Amino acid sequence: MHHVDRPGLRERKKERTRRALASAALRLFAERGYEETTIADIAAAADVSPRTFFSYFPSKEDVVFAEVDDRLAEIGERLGDRPPGETPLETMRHAMVYAMDALVSEHGEYGAVQVRLVLERPGLQARALQRLNDTQQEIETILRELVPEITEIDAVAVSGVAVGCMQAVIIHCRQNGYDPASTRAALDRALVIVEHGLSSVEPLTRAPAPTAPGGNVSNLADARDSARRTGALP
Repeated sequence: MHHVDRPGLRERKKERTRRALASAALRLFAERGYEETTIADIAAAADVSPRTFFSYFPSKEDVVFAEVDDRLAEIGERLGDRPPGETPLETMRHAMVYAMDALVSEHGEYGAVQVRLVLERPGLQARALQRLNDTQQEIETILRELVPEITEIDAVAVSGVAVGCMQAVIIHCRQNGYDPASTRAALDRALVIVEHGLSSVEPLTRAPAPTAPGGNVSNLADARDSARRTGALP
């Protein structure tokens, strides 16, 4: 079992201050608006000085992504510490579900504020895209280390689709309300598709399989049945 060192008192204090700044920022953005909130306001709400704010965040834009950065970093850490008996893609799926679950529940009602800010401001959109791109590249690198036979294109494709799944589910649940079980299930289902391919997709409701002209079963159903016959799927 992997041993995780407990952070020291100083590190825990710094982390509490960082989280206090992030929480205060999102609360003030919700109450006053993004442009109307200054760094001095955020620092005062967290009971620290503006100078202390800059010890943790280079700018007001960066504080918006405080929890996002933490959770995205955890994905790479968990991938690099894969448990025995798990495939790399299984570990990636579990790590992303865990990170998403923590991320969307971290700030409760203020999570939707964070999403709205990003969607409305091109500058924040650019920063969000850069963070997702960095995460994708990290996952790609780790996958290539863990799975030597995977090609560069395969690693890029898998990591890109996986990060896209997480992004879509986070935005959806923050805009429409967060239910832990259904949100976790939605991301897990999407990542299962990434892990096993489209032949693994099961209909959300048990409807008859669509047929092609001439009465032939659709290609998707054929592929799924073929995968089951060969043992690739249960």
